[in-house]
Amino acid sequence: MLLKIWNSLKTAPIEAVAKWQNGRFLWLLMAFCSILLAIIAHSLFQRYIYMAPCEQCVYIRFAFFCIFFAGILASVNPRNMFLKFAGYILAFWGIVQGIGYSLKLNAIHKAVHSDNPFGVQGCSAEPVFPFNLPLDKWFPDWFKPTGDCGYDNPIVPMDADLSSLRQWLVDFYADGWYLLPSYHFINMAQACLFAFVLCFVLLGAMFVCFIFKSITNKTFYKETT
Repeated sequence: MLLKIWNSLKTAPIEAVAKWQNGRFLWLLMAFCSILLAIIAHSLFQRYIYMAPCEQCVYIRFAFFCIFFAGILASVNPRNMFLKFAGYILAFWGIVQGIGYSLKLNAIHKAVHSDNPFGVQGCSAEPVFPFNLPLDKWFPDWFKPTGDCGYDNPIVPMDADLSSLRQWLVDFYADGWYLLPSYHFINMAQACLFAFVLCFVLLGAMFVCFIFKSITNKTFYKETT
């Protein structure tokens, strides 16, 4: 199976990718990856090791949910042009929003960890979601910010009884969320930015191949009629 996919990519990459986006697999994969990242942020980092989400953090979650719903929408029938374009539009919109939120959070993170953290703006306890959606009131556990932007180290309640694994994770992220905490390498905002950019590149490749294939098919049809 993998060999067949690789051979199709080598011989006709545009046709192969254009064909894939007519199936459900890539759309469901996009939906799965985005919702998985949101669940990890909520269930592991927020609930399990007590990293309180900030305003920009819940906006980033919102962006991941947009990508998730875009994948689900398109996967209903990937060959239906309306559903496919609706999926593309919603996914690209969520990705662009996510990139903006990640860049802002990264700028705040750098500022609050600099020698002059004063005057930092962009963190509020009252979020304003696109279209004024009251997500913080509908789903407060997911979308209500309870932390400060740029400070994502665990804040363990005094009465918490931690298991050995939980305590290890709390100690591991004691200085904040980093891909490599001991080196302070790639903070949470940068990791989210990478995820959004990667999704944009892959989805963009799908869209370009789809458009190119559609145009060439119409050209071929006109030349043969």
